[in-house]
Amino acid sequence: RSVYDDQPNAHQKFMEKLDACIRNHDREIEKMCNFHHQGFVDAITELLKVRADAEKLKVQVTDTNRRLQDAGKEVIAQTEEIIRCRVQQRNITTVVEKLQLCLPVLEMYSKLKEQISVKRYYSALKTMEQLENLYLPRVSQYRFCQIMIENLPKLREEIKEISMSDLKDFLESIRKHSDRIGETAMKQAQQQKTFSTALQKQNNVNYGRNMHLGRNRILESRNEITLKRTLEDEDEHEEEVLTAQDLVDFSPVYRCLHIYSVLGDGEIFENYYRKQRRKQARLVLQPQSSMHETVEGYRRYFSQIVGFFVVEDHILHVTQGLVTRTYTDELWNMALSKIIAVLRTHSSYCSDPDLVLELKNLIVVFADTLQGYGFPVNRLFDLLFEIRDQYNETLLKKWSGLFRDIFEADNYSPIPVANEEEYRIVISKFPFQDPELDKQSFPKKLPMSQSVPQIYMQVKEFIYASLKFSESLHRSSTEIDDMLRKSTNLLLTRTLSSCLQNLIKKPHIGLTELVQIIINTTHLEQACKYLEDFISNITNISQLTVHTARLYGLSTFKDARHAAEGEIYTKLNQKIDEFIQIADYDWTMSESDGRASGYLMDLINFLRSTFQVFTHLPGKVAQTACMSACQHLSMSLMQMLLDSELKQISMGAIQQFNLDVIQCELFASSEPVPGFQGDTLQLAFIDLRQLLDLFMVWDWSTYLADYGQATSKYLRVNPGTALTLLEKMKDSSKKNNIFAQFRKNDRDKQKLIETVVKQLRSLVNGMSQHT
Repeated sequence: RSVYDDQPNAHQKFMEKLDACIRNHDREIEKMCNFHHQGFVDAITELLKVRADAEKLKVQVTDTNRRLQDAGKEVIAQTEEIIRCRVQQRNITTVVEKLQLCLPVLEMYSKLKEQISVKRYYSALKTMEQLENLYLPRVSQYRFCQIMIENLPKLREEIKEISMSDLKDFLESIRKHSDRIGETAMKQAQQQKTFSTALQKQNNVNYGRNMHLGRNRILESRNEITLKRTLEDEDEHEEEVLTAQDLVDFSPVYRCLHIYSVLGDGEIFENYYRKQRRKQARLVLQPQSSMHETVEGYRRYFSQIVGFFVVEDHILHVTQGLVTRTYTDELWNMALSKIIAVLRTHSSYCSDPDLVLELKNLIVVFADTLQGYGFPVNRLFDLLFEIRDQYNETLLKKWSGLFRDIFEADNYSPIPVANEEEYRIVISKFPFQDPELDKQSFPKKLPMSQSVPQIYMQVKEFIYASLKFSESLHRSSTEIDDMLRKSTNLLLTRTLSSCLQNLIKKPHIGLTELVQIIINTTHLEQACKYLEDFISNITNISQLTVHTARLYGLSTFKDARHAAEGEIYTKLNQKIDEFIQIADYDWTMSESDGRASGYLMDLINFLRSTFQVFTHLPGKVAQTACMSACQHLSMSLMQMLLDSELKQISMGAIQQFNLDVIQCELFASSEPVPGFQGDTLQLAFIDLRQLLDLFMVWDWSTYLADYGQATSKYLRVNPGTALTLLEKMKDSSKKNNIFAQFRKNDRDKQKLIETVVKQLRSLVNGMSQHT
């Protein structure tokens, strides 16, 4: 440090001291070399001595080395062989180790190929997953491993395509065989229902046995045997018939679902499956155009739908997430709306009640089957009520034809019974009771005709037919009772009533037939209460129940009877008109024949025989008919006198006409129909009688004097009527001089007629002005 200090001459002093130190060291080195120089010389001398020995040793070593090399050549060769073998052994060991790593990979790949070949695709995918995650990473440096790694995605796609192809085949298969699947499911539902019904009956029998053990023991034994046979038949049938699910191999669906789930495409598969099944649902729900013609068309339609939803229900319960309850409910609601629309359309074409009933039974089985799989079917049962109305309409049309045939085939005469057996046969068909008739001996006649028991039996058959539709509708006995009564009321008030009205209006139905129709309707009306009892016995609903409807047969038969009565009155009047039309009066005759006209006697004989047929009619009907006939006859005779085409009438014609009216009055007084009081029936001819008396007696002064008084002898003679007839007589007297026997008083008589005519005209004019 002092060298670099700032003291003056410090560097020079340092250099001086350094030179002094170097000189000292050189002196010491020289002293040291001088000291060791002798030893160095001695060593060189020694080395020179050793040199000769070293050369000799070198020669010996060289010779020894040569001889050693010659001797070691074989050892070297063997050593090299050993080395080579050990390298090979090491390589073999390495190869074995590598092969032990590769063999599991190759075995797994071989297993993968085998699984694919036997269509175990889900296992193949699991094997692929093990290869990728466990085996291939260990040997990824080898080229064959890279080839495998490249092939695995291709194999996955191949598996997806194959599984999808299998799924498509499965969908096509269940589309073709859905009707068989549905038919099997519907049969099983029917068998289950039959079994439940039989079991319920057995329970009812066991309950009844506790109450009536002694009396019902034989019946219970029979029921038990029947139930046992039923169960045995069911067991045998179950052994022979597979379940609906057994008919379908669902493995393609499971396989495809598992494959797509493993590959992470589960959602794609679900969407595809649901889309395809919706398309198939639309195809299944599309009916054939001729489906309504046969029951087989409906059965196939229902079977396809049931088969479709049985498959969907199975998929719902055995897979997780492929289909959901929401999806199946949505699909069912869509299908149900379509089904109801199709059934409404096609059932409207059905005109055969048997086909409609078969359709109802198929709908019930269809609904029960799907209800067993958890689908709501209330709308189907609501539809059945609509179809029930249509069924009733087809029944009404069918029974309308039956009623027409019965009426056409009827002879409209009382039923003859020759013995007790025939009588029992009739009353077994129709509830007829007549104590008076029972007292009579055979042979005898029942008052009604053959159509009455036939109509009664057909009404009962209609009730049975209507009941068939009400079965299995899951309705209470009260509702079924109400249905039966309403449909029976429609039959009575519309169908039977229409048939009766048409029958009554037919031209070939005469008075005798009309009388018999009135008698028939009377007995049918009385039988209505037995029909109500019949319905109550079927439904076990008492007629005393508040909501029990009543049959309207009473009004139906009353209306028919009134129509028949009116037709009797009309036909009687028509017959009277026919007789009147053949009347052939000589209105200019000078004097009468002294006896009634032939046509009138024939008419009276006809009326007398006709009213004898009325003995079985109610009294008022016969009396009304008789009164109507007499009144019509009286009016017709009056119109004959006052006919505008008749220009003149002689006194002889008046006398002849008077004889005919007398016969009419005699007929009326003979009481052709019992029950008239006094001369009530004769009053039908009172207008004619007073008019003819006025002209026969020629009592014009009395008539004119008493006109308008209540005590007038000719109160029923109208001035206009008298004037018309008198003018005709006046014209006749001018032409034929009918008063020729009174020649002296001819002018007085003629003047009298003219005077009476003037007074009658004044009365008529006065009445017109007053009116």
